[in-house]
Amino acid sequence: MKVRVSRKAHFNAAHRLHNPAWADDTNQSVFGKCNNAEYHGHNYELIVSVQGEIDPETGYVIDMKVLKDLIKSQIEERFDHKNLNTQTEEFKNLNPTAENIAVVIYNILRKDIDPKYDLKITLYETPRNFVEYEG
Repeated sequence: MKVRVSRKAHFNAAHRLHNPAWADDTNQSVFGKCNNAEYHGHNYELIVSVQGEIDPETGYVIDMKVLKDLIKSQIEERFDHKNLNTQTEEFKNLNPTAENIAVVIYNILRKDIDPKYDLKITLYETPRNFVEYEG
């Protein structure tokens, strides 16, 4: 029997959606306010879900403290209060859309979470706009 457990976290970050291969008017047309040359920010809500079998010895799928610490050290400390475009290696050459941020978070966490578990990332950019990625 597989069970999914989830940990909620958050980080605040600034970004600019921009494709350097496009003209300014194309960027403005596609990305609108999100293309602001001075950047803009979001209070991102992150839900990291791990699915697997319940360990008969602990009763856990995964120790939530371990998951909490992993999210804090690998995601929150890396992205919180940063300009994603200019202050993070992951987005120096990758447009920091919510979709790309979710995939990057997945890839960062995936390497530290046992492959026997399924991993799902849910990232809220606003209370109404969110993306999900499961690899």
